[in-house]
Amino acid sequence: VGAPAPLCRWLGGQGGAVLGPARVIEHLVNAARTFIFDTGLAPAAAGGALAALTLLRREPERAARARAVAAELHARLTAEGLSAVRPDAAVVSVRAPSPEGAVRWAADCRAAGLAVGCFRPPSVPDGISRLRLTARADLSGVQIERAVRVIGETRP
Repeated sequence: VGAPAPLCRWLGGQGGAVLGPARVIEHLVNAARTFIFDTGLAPAAAGGALAALTLLRREPERAARARAVAAELHARLTAEGLSAVRPDAAVVSVRAPSPEGAVRWAADCRAAGLAVGCFRPPSVPDGISRLRLTARADLSGVQIERAVRVIGETRP
């Protein structure tokens, strides 16, 4: 696509893709265990990433806003006494007490109208179950406040 690396790291839609010389791709297809059982990149995901790249080129402030929202989420969550990883992108990870606690917490958030990701073993190492929040550039202060409130009120 030819975009600078810092911009590309913000585009997400479906796992990852390796783009490069045919020899490198061939080697990875045949030798990388984690890739061998994977599926190909969906055309819709590639089209979505291309549309996002076009939008970011037109409105580069969106990336900075998403990072600012992530930083605000982190600050508010830690102020509530939650253990959250300081984000370097648009994802904020909040530590859960256990795999079961993470699943229950995510379900309680969803029941309160807040969709969050839930990661637990084997997706992450033992003892590192987490909720995962994705910051968006279009989130308002009221929406951020509500998300923090729901996460705090539903914590196990």
